[in-house]
Amino acid sequence: MELIVLCGIPASGKTTFYRERFLATHVRISLDLLKTREREDILLHACLAAKQPVVIDNTNATVMQRARYANLARAAGFKTILYFFDISTRMAVARNAARKEGRVPNVAIFGTQKKLQRPSADEPFDEIYRVTAGEDDKASAAFVVEPWQSESSKC
Repeated sequence: MELIVLCGIPASGKTTFYRERFLATHVRISLDLLKTREREDILLHACLAAKQPVVIDNTNATVMQRARYANLARAAGFKTILYFFDISTRMAVARNAARKEGRVPNVAIFGTQKKLQRPSADEPFDEIYRVTAGEDDKASAAFVVEPWQSESSKC
């Protein structure tokens, strides 16, 4: 049983990452699909009660937003994992422009970037990973996933 939280600006690759890695094993919870927090809460609590692995696919820009999911999951006995998408606004704008559907206004990308809080070891996750784009920076790019190193521990 695990709860995975995806964190990053719009068009950073979160949904593509979900499809590539977790589609066959985890329920996807996304405000893009559900439209309201009430619906999101209903589905989240159902997954926790059913012991169903779940991925939260929202921007989850703040520590408080992410901690809410992690704390609920831990109380239900779930392992908690955070994937932080470390993608530039320039790359996100380019990916967004290349989308056939589901484009967001560029202001959403820049607005989320302004409030985006990078992960810290103090967050209630069992594991934290940094996700970057591989050599191909298109929407279908390979992802590079590495364990998160807090800003203070980088040399």
